[in-house]
Amino acid sequence: MTLTLVYDGGCPFCSQFALRSELLGGISGMQILDGRQEHALRQTLAAKGMNLANGAVLLDEDDAWHGSAAIAELSRRMEPSDALLRVLVGLFGRPERAAFLYPGLLLARRLLLVCKGLPEDPDAFDAKRAKKVANEVR
Repeated sequence: MTLTLVYDGGCPFCSQFALRSELLGGISGMQILDGRQEHALRQTLAAKGMNLANGAVLLDEDDAWHGSAAIAELSRRMEPSDALLRVLVGLFGRPERAAFLYPGLLLARRLLLVCKGLPEDPDAFDAKRAKKVANEVR
């Protein structure tokens, strides 16, 4: 399996970080997936305790990291050619520092999603949409 980053495509910060990581992070063959578009994968990850609402997920073979651990592991593997990524790698490359700073990122993400009118948890949106469709069918 290729190293895969599953991120929240509804969050502009998350999207930019994922795209920069893929294009400029220096990790050959890394794949990025918008978790909002990958319902089945989101369900599989949530069943393992890795809810997208609580952070990105990094997958590599049988290993998986979630939230701050995912960002720390990704940062550890990067050899960025981009100045912003080098700063982020310096900030999040150590697990202890990433764990300390990550809640601030989640708060910023939450605020951006509210501004965009998107739910924090993509599965909450799917449940609301399913209920609305069911009511319309009646």
